[in-house]
Amino acid sequence: MRFPVCLFLASLVPTAVALAGDIAVISPADANKLIEEKDPARRPVVLDTRGGYKDYFRGHLPTAHHLNFDTLRGTDHGVPVQYLPDDLTKALLVRAGVDKNRTHIIYATGDKLPNDEILSASMVAYVLEKYGVEDILIVDGGLPEWQKQKLPTTQEYFGNPKGTLPEKGKPEIALTVKDVTGRKKGAVLVDARPKNEYLGDDDVWLRKGHIPGAISFHWARLMEKENTHKFLPLEQTRKELEAAGLTADKEILVYCGTSREGSLLRFYLKYVAKYPNVRLYEGSWKEYVALKELPAEKTENKAK
Repeated sequence: MRFPVCLFLASLVPTAVALAGDIAVISPADANKLIEEKDPARRPVVLDTRGGYKDYFRGHLPTAHHLNFDTLRGTDHGVPVQYLPDDLTKALLVRAGVDKNRTHIIYATGDKLPNDEILSASMVAYVLEKYGVEDILIVDGGLPEWQKQKLPTTQEYFGNPKGTLPEKGKPEIALTVKDVTGRKKGAVLVDARPKNEYLGDDDVWLRKGHIPGAISFHWARLMEKENTHKFLPLEQTRKELEAAGLTADKEILVYCGTSREGSLLRFYLKYVAKYPNVRLYEGSWKEYVALKELPAEKTENKAK
């Protein structure tokens, strides 16, 4: 029987942190209470999503299973870091202990930019949601905030037993390139990369600029500057979001470079701001630029 985490968290999560169903942000202290639950059957699955395995070796949350976010992606038809086929992804999630009857606590490392480890946490949260998991909590502030609050860490390994995924997923939260190029009039396409990449001033991408019609909203504007794993409360971001044309009444299509930055922006809009219609273009710019027949632009677009 699934632990009624929503009712539990309602009394624990600070009012500055939004709660939407069972997918939300959780404070380190509240996450620790769940991890220390006396009944093992009621404890959460804890996933450390950092890309550096040595970081996991140096220290992690108690009972954390290391799930390197990039094991969920690979090169497909020459395009790097594309999401793996369903059968491979499901096998990796089951192996990591992801389970339809458990709560999942996800975290990484946070620090000042250019540190962007939070993106590994939001990407894994997105993948879990896509495969039907409903209880997903991202630790606000990640490991640095956890350590700042002097909560326990360990170097002991922890492996989850095999999990069981829900029978039904949510593939509708994912967008294809055809969904993006054929989007409805009035839908807002938003690029979550840094502004310089949006404008084509970079040495990263095969082609420069952005998808025609897209506006720019860098994901880091939603996070604290001193800890990029810590979410700003909606009260502090609402005006910026609205000024950019990102409002709850719009259909919002999010993309970025490889989908990690977009996953963070989508998570915030959907589960902190509680916008009802936000989806992610999984292929994002690295796929789009490989499709040479599709146009790109460098001109900045503003909200209408």
